[in-house]
Amino acid sequence: MNKQDKHHDAERKLNIHAPWRIEYINMLSKEEQGCFLCRIRDEKDNDAENLLLWRAKHSMVVMNRFPYSAGHLLIAPYEHIGQLEQLSSDAMLEMMRLACDAQKLLTTSIKAEGFNIGMNIGHCAGAGLEGHIHLHVVPRWGGDTNFMAVLADVRIISQSLTDLYRQLQQTSSELNLPQVNFGR
Repeated sequence: MNKQDKHHDAERKLNIHAPWRIEYINMLSKEEQGCFLCRIRDEKDNDAENLLLWRAKHSMVVMNRFPYSAGHLLIAPYEHIGQLEQLSSDAMLEMMRLACDAQKLLTTSIKAEGFNIGMNIGHCAGAGLEGHIHLHVVPRWGGDTNFMAVLADVRIISQSLTDLYRQLQQTSSELNLPQVNFGR
């Protein structure tokens, strides 16, 4: 092994390269970026580009562009509200029905074995987007919490978002999901 190969080998052992994270870093530095969920809601001709899986009457299901694990989905009402008590009963019920459909989709499509489902409301609770409430559906597998996330705050996502989006769209079609009333 020559000197340059040894240098690259040593670098690989010290650094984890995740070039896709630059999109997230750049997003954080933008001033007045607005609400990404409202932008996705309004860009009806860009659902695939925005990774929007489903539109229902009161809410939508979007793939998380910066997921905790592969298949991490966000279920959000169309209305830009930041508190749970502001959510209409119809939207709340629909979001929970969509969570059931999302669980079925992820179990079938990517063989998820469990789920974390919940909301982060307020900055101190971990909300990255404080003004637009949304429900996280995070698929889990036995043994998926490994040293990478615990020691280095790094997650390993094994499939591209666009490939997974196509896979979830295909499985949604096969399972006739979502089962809630559609509406725009």
